[in-house]
Amino acid sequence: MKRTTTIASIALIASSVFAGAAAAGSLEDTTVEAPVFTPAPTPVAVDGDWTGFYTGLQVGQTDVDSDSGNLDGDDTSYGFHAGYDYDFGKFVLGGELDYDKTDIDLGNGAGDVDSVARAKVKAGYDFGKTLVYATAGAARADTSVGDETGPFAGLGVTYKVTDRYTVGGEVLQHKFDDVGGTGEDLDATTISLRGSMRF
Repeated sequence: MKRTTTIASIALIASSVFAGAAAAGSLEDTTVEAPVFTPAPTPVAVDGDWTGFYTGLQVGQTDVDSDSGNLDGDDTSYGFHAGYDYDFGKFVLGGELDYDKTDIDLGNGAGDVDSVARAKVKAGYDFGKTLVYATAGAARADTSVGDETGPFAGLGVTYKVTDRYTVGGEVLQHKFDDVGGTGEDLDATTISLRGSMRF
């Protein structure tokens, strides 16, 4: 009887040990790792403040016609610009100097337009990343028959790709009277695409 009790006790202890081991194995097997979520990168916001210096390049087309209809010509123009804008909140005021190189044959042996330089005043509206502006000032045309200074006016738009880089476009209308003493008055229209770096 004593032997039977001892065997039963050993069997009970062994079954308890095996049950504990099995339970431990079950807990280990069913452990689930929590998923790790990586947040998406936050997009870089583009500042809508237009205050600061800028400089850049432009390329476009310049078309010249005389009031008399005797002279006309057009050619590609390309050059550089530099200026400064001040943002008052929604109203932006600025100034700019730019220079275009071209080679426009006016026909009838009247000569060529070689370049146009401008001093600009700009006034525009701040739409955040977009600036729409009007501009006017004085332009100087360098021609093979002499230089002539006259007024110009136009419209432009600039868009901020980043805080430092912008792209845009401009349409300018110029008026030059009695170019080189020839008695010919010239109208010039320039359409250009512009890229700038801001500081």
